[in-house]
Amino acid sequence: MDKPFLPAPDSRVVITVGRQFGSGGREFGLRLATRYGLKYYDKELLSEAARRSGVAREFFEKSDERAPSFVDGLFSFAVGMNPLSYFQGSTAIGDDSIYRAQSDFIHQLAHQESCVIVGRTADYVLRDDPHLVSIFVHADEDDAIERICRREPELTRDKARSRMNRINRLRANYYNFYTDKTWGAAASYDLTFNTSLLPMDQLVEFTADYIRRRFGIEL
Repeated sequence: MDKPFLPAPDSRVVITVGRQFGSGGREFGLRLATRYGLKYYDKELLSEAARRSGVAREFFEKSDERAPSFVDGLFSFAVGMNPLSYFQGSTAIGDDSIYRAQSDFIHQLAHQESCVIVGRTADYVLRDDPHLVSIFVHADEDDAIERICRREPELTRDKARSRMNRINRLRANYYNFYTDKTWGAAASYDLTFNTSLLPMDQLVEFTADYIRRRFGIEL
């Protein structure tokens, strides 16, 4: 007889969503969170991690899902804020410290309540959490380009394709640099979805059914 994976009464579940650009990963994560009343974190992670660490938000944005460039120049602290302990005694930080600050905040979120976290290597950061469900979302190239053009109508299909390839390369380099896994590889995640094959709402329902079967809990 199947046994619930999670120890009762803890029904917390943390869903992480990696995604190709234009695949609808953000939409998928937001629909999942909205449908089941879960907290949703995407760009919000940057603002809150910056606030807690004492680093100006723009520095987080410059490093967002980008591997360290190893060029000159470290980021200065924002004036008037209190840094976390691993910043103390320093006047500037680099990409690794920004990544650690963001990872610390991801851990705090995951331990508080059920939530959906998009990108930022959250699946790897939380790899030891027994409540984790890691998902990667991709799409056929034509569908991804069409979605990008709908979102950014000023782009031609060729420009949308170039933008897609560039951002996917940045995300892959970031993920592969900070983890010992491969971005987008099926073995790196619990589930992978091609959003070209099923409507988004059905993928959301499939995910909830998977969680029920695996953990023995209802979202």
